Amino acid sequence: MSLSSPIHGTSAPAGSAWRPRIVCAPDSFKGSASAPAAAAALARGARAVFPAAETVQLPFADGGEGTLDALLAVWGTEPRTVDTLDALGRATSAAFGVSPDGTTAVIEAAQANGLPQVSDVPLQPERADTFGVGRIVRAALDLGVEEILLCIGGSASTDGGVGIATALGARFTDDRGETIAPGGGGLATVAAVDTTDLDPRATQVRWRIAVDVDNPLTGPRGAAAVFGPQKGADSESVTVLDAGLGHLAEVLASSPAEAETMTTTPGFGAAGGIPLALTALFGAEVVPGSTMVAEAVELSTALAEADIVLTGEGSFDSQSLGGKVVAAVRDHAPASARMIVIAGRVGLSPTQCREAGITAALSIAPGPADLTTLSERAEALIEDAAAHACALVAAGSTIQR
Repeated sequence: MSLSSPIHGTSAPAGSAWRPRIVCAPDSFKGSASAPAAAAALARGARAVFPAAETVQLPFADGGEGTLDALLAVWGTEPRTVDTLDALGRATSAAFGVSPDGTTAVIEAAQANGLPQVSDVPLQPERADTFGVGRIVRAALDLGVEEILLCIGGSASTDGGVGIATALGARFTDDRGETIAPGGGGLATVAAVDTTDLDPRATQVRWRIAVDVDNPLTGPRGAAAVFGPQKGADSESVTVLDAGLGHLAEVLASSPAEAETMTTTPGFGAAGGIPLALTALFGAEVVPGSTMVAEAVELSTALAEADIVLTGEGSFDSQSLGGKVVAAVRDHAPASARMIVIAGRVGLSPTQCREAGITAALSIAPGPADLTTLSERAEALIEDAAAHACALVAAGSTIQR
């Protein structure tokens, strides 16, 4: 079967009188199609086969890149823009979102401290900080939100969240009472944390931090060792940053046992240790990104009556089943629904898919093709693959509703 053969304009296959509820809940196809664009393409393909179907577009994300766009698309709200600073303290602007009822803000930390914003200069792993992210949070608090959904992937910094807390009024000082230098390089000098001028709103709102890795704060799998090199850290800088994060945990903790917990808890190593200061000072919750997004978009409710669920991502493989978008959608879908994955690349066998609760997984590739070609035609190929998948469901369906 050639997935490049358009189904548009052909007669509907057997079973098209069926009026299923079809939920289209994909992740983004990184670099090729945003989650909203992918959801729209899946819906178009589904309607080509089931023109009378009830189709629901539910762009999804796992808390990383694209989460802001996905939530804004589901909420139907426009992004807001705020003046802030990048990871090196230079002026920039950042987007964030607010739910329709004004109670929840979604912030992608990388809008301020992301690697792309500082790619024009040599990376400074010990200087880069999260202060600009704190400015976005302050803008959200000014709007009266009650909850902060903070997505923290793609950072250029390893400062343990100190920059965010500083922007919200906390003061991290050395043994002389002087404010420490910005960035992870200054963490080893922290002697005390002064919260006298901390914005009270920061402790009153609910914080949820979305993580998509399970790395601890320090050690061989910690923030500095694993992610530091991609932020420009050599072996010497990795040692400095790792020791600084461990020292910061000791300062923030109320006991050695609590400090040990902080350094070993899965997920605390995400985005340069951002969860560390935010959990200690603001009581932030660290949650899997897909779980957080699922709650925000009310995934269970959207999928409750689904007959067909179309989801997908750029590459569908064993990692997709461990807390990523496809796994979250599968876990919230009713057992009776046909669960179909559309992906740029399918790395699981039919047997593995069935064992994982996936009805079928189809690649959008029409044949041998390079990534550039697939990216350029991603939305059309996603649409065609969805149409082929639904045609197969229609041909084998005996359900009438």
